[in-house]
Formats: sequence, C-alpha cells, structure tokens
Amino acid sequence: MQLSLRTKLFLALLCVSLFAVLVTQGFVRWSFQRGLEQLAAERQAQRLDAIAERLVAIHSADGGWQRLAADRRLWVRTLLGAPERGWQRRRDGEPDDPGAPVHGPRSHGPPPWLHDALRGRFGGPGDPNAWPPARALERLAAGEPPHPLELRLMLLNAAGDSVYARPELLADAERLPLMDAGAQIGTLAVLPGPPVAELADLRFRERLRLALWLIALGVSLLAALLAFPLSKRLTRPVADFQRTMRRLAAGDYGARVAVQGQDELGRLALDLNALAAALAQTEQARRQWVADISHELRTPLALLRADIEAMQDGVRPLSPAALDALHADTLRLKRLIDDLYELSMTDLGALSYHREPLDLAALLAETLDGHREAFAGVRLGLELDVGHARDWTLFADPQRLAQLFRNLLQNSLAYTDAGGELRVGLARVDGRFCIDFHDSAPGVPAAALPHLFERLYRVDSSRNRATGGAGLGLAIARNIVLAHGGDIAAMPSPLGGLCVRIRLPPGGGAAAEARGGGADGTATHSAEIAGP
Repeated sequence: MQLSLRTKLFLALLCVSLFAVLVTQGFVRWSFQRGLEQLAAERQAQRLDAIAERLVAIHSADGGWQRLAADRRLWVRTLLGAPERGWQRRRDGEPDDPGAPVHGPRSHGPPPWLHDALRGRFGGPGDPNAWPPARALERLAAGEPPHPLELRLMLLNAAGDSVYARPELLADAERLPLMDAGAQIGTLAVLPGPPVAELADLRFRERLRLALWLIALGVSLLAALLAFPLSKRLTRPVADFQRTMRRLAAGDYGARVAVQGQDELGRLALDLNALAAALAQTEQARRQWVADISHELRTPLALLRADIEAMQDGVRPLSPAALDALHADTLRLKRLIDDLYELSMTDLGALSYHREPLDLAALLAETLDGHREAFAGVRLGLELDVGHARDWTLFADPQRLAQLFRNLLQNSLAYTDAGGELRVGLARVDGRFCIDFHDSAPGVPAAALPHLFERLYRVDSSRNRATGGAGLGLAIARNIVLAHGGDIAAMPSPLGGLCVRIRLPPGGGAAAEARGGGADGTATHSAEIAGP
C-alpha cells in the first residue's frame, strides 16, 4: 500500500516523539532508582552507626557481651533502638514510660517481622543464640533475603566467635568493626540485601513507575494530536507544488507558486517559478520562431508563385531571363532552408566536430584570401593583422571554423557600405585566442547588439539590405563558437561599424567535449552552453 507524504510525515513525527518519550522515561526511571538507592544507602549507614553506638555502649557498660548474649530480647531492643522495657509494655498493653524515647507511632506495636522473629526459633539444634531467626532463614532458603536491615545483622565478639550469628552465612556478609577506646571489641556483620528494602520506599517507587507510564501515555497522545496538523501544514506547500506542476504540464505557463519563507521549500518555490518563467519564455520563443520561419518562407514562395502565374497567364513572357530570375529565387529559398536546417543541427548539437591540431592564423588567412575577390568587387578593403605570438596552434574542427569565418565575412560583405573596409585581427590574450572582425559604417544601435545572435533577427536600419540573408548566419556562428568552448560578442567598432569578437581556448572545446561530447568528436547539446 502506497502511503501519502502527509501520512509518512505524520508517522515519522509520531515515531520520533514516542522514541523521545521512551528515552526520557528510561532516563528518569534510572535517575530516580539511583537516587533512591543512594538515599537508602545513606539511611542504612546512619542506622548501622546508631546500632554500633548502642552495642558499644552495652559492651562498655557490661564489660563484655555476656548479658547481651544471654538476653535475646535485649539484642532485639538494641537493634530497634527501643528502651529496655518499653517495647514489652506496649506489647502487653501496659502504659508507656513517659520519659522513655519512642521510635515510630505510639499507637502501633512492634513491626510484623519482629513478631516473627520473637515467635520463631532463634537458632537451630545446638545453637540457641543463632541469628537471623528461623523465619528469616526460610526466606533465605527460598532465595529471598530478609529485607529489613535488622534481620540482616549478626554480631561477633573480638575473637570472631558468634554472639548472634550463623557461621554458614558469614562468608557473604560485610564486616564492620566495633571499636571502643581504640580497641576492637567485636564485629557487626551485614548480610547482603536489596538496594531498596524499606516498604515505604518500595511503595513510593511503584507509584512513581505507574505515574511515569501514565505521563508517557499522555505525552504520546499529545504528540499524535500535534503531529497530525503539523504534518498537514508541512505538506501543504508540496500540494501547491503539485497543482502548479500539473498546470504547467497542461500548458498553463502562467502558473506560479506562492513563496513562503527562505527555507528549502521557499527556495524550491523560487526554482519552480523560475522554471515556469523559462518554459513561458521558451514557448514564446517557439511561437516567434515558427512565425518568423513562416514569414521568411512565405515571402519568396509568394514571389515565385506570382512570377509563375504571370507567365502562365501570358502577362510575363517565358524567356531565358525570366527562368534565370526564377532559378535565382529558388536558390535563395534553398539557401534559407539550408540555413534553417544547419541552425537546427547546431541547436541540437547534432553537427559532427572532428577536432585536430591546426594553425589558426593560416586557416584565417586562407579563408580571407578566398573572399578578397568578392570584397574587391564591391569596393571593400580586407586586411588581416596577426599578432606576435609564436604559436597559433588550436585544437578544433577546421571545417566548422572556416564556416564560422565565412559567415562573418558574408555578413560584413552584405551590410558594409561600398568604399569601406573590414579589418580582421588575431591576438592572444590571457592564454586565449582573440579574433576581432571590425567593419566600417553603417553601425548597429546599442539596443540591438545583444540580439544580433538570435535566430532570424535583423536590424531594422540601413544594415537590413535586400541582398541580406534571413538573419541566421550569426546564430549559426554563435553555436559553432560555443561548441568549441569559446564565446562571441558584438560591440561598436572604432571604424564606425560593427565589431564581432571571438575568444577561443587553445584546447578548442576539449572541456566542452569532456562535458558532453562523444569519443568521436561529435559535439552534443551540452557543448552549446559551454562558457568562456
């Protein structure tokens, strides 16, 4: 089953919240347990100190352990810290001694475990003073140590003999020396027990555990309630993106996304709007391209049709001169179609570029020599100025570069006024080959310079001659330059006309080929956008 992005986000937020709740609860329980154990350890140490003080006082008063060993009730009273007769009077219903200290509520009798200790047998056969009592031993035998501290205490004399102890349990007991006047008078042995043994502490721990589980459940429900609207809010921009993309796919290039914030979604909205604007511009350019091609083809076809129909109707005689005119119109139409096809190939990067080392200066001079007669026929001067660089080696396609130079020469030949000139300069600047084509008047308006390399663009001025082409030569030249990894730009010429500047890297587009060309030297579409 496919889950929606909103559902996935909701589940992710919920899982993270639950994980955080569980980790927090585990840490709180661990921290509380440690604190409770430390508190119980401090209480136990205080109680052991108090019991040790009472035992030392009894030993000091009696001069030994004889009376304590003979009186089991005195041993229990010493452990509890009760007066010698107070606990017996409370148990027998006698009134308490007002001056005696009372430990615990006055209305309560001895704790239940003390009744068990007194009613049970203290020792086994042959050992009447053994301690812990028999009921406590039953717990030990069942694997459950006696919880109260008093049932886990045993007393040994200075020689290590039992006063109240079971020798078989001493191996696991912790021993605390009893000191009086710097001399050891005995040992208090403590059997191991649970870290938390007090009933009140155990009940408090259980109540806290229940409260923690209830808090965890409540926080989990709250997280689920908050994650649902939050996931809806976070996925709302994605839904807007989806609707906008559907409108763009349907051809509505005016669709835009509202930009909210500067985060990743905000930047994605900006990118999507930029994509929509680019698609709208591309669609507009496509429509303009189709309209321009239709116009360029319709005009010569209309002239051909008119001439042919005039000959058919007898208005114009069918003569060799008329046929030559029709043939010339057909050739111009063919050149237009060839230029359109060649431009489409360069746009798609489908032209083959067979790169090889060549002498750029020699290639440029050879191309100019082939046009000197044509330039002389219209009274235009043609000069080549080669810089002082020793090496003009360029790795490029000689056929495409010659085509590039021919297009620029034909452009100057068609638009430069008679009596003018064209100066071609070749230099090496910052490691790149720089080729400048400077022609004389007429010039190009500054507003038209950025558009000269667009398809079918012709300046609506004196440079727009009837003998001019369809405005495709510079567009083809631009694609050839870009395929070689260079750049081309138009600017005013100091001679009063137009300057076309070409810059080519010595590698001749090797970087562009590495980015998008094939192994056979065929340039792909990515080579078209190679920058300087």
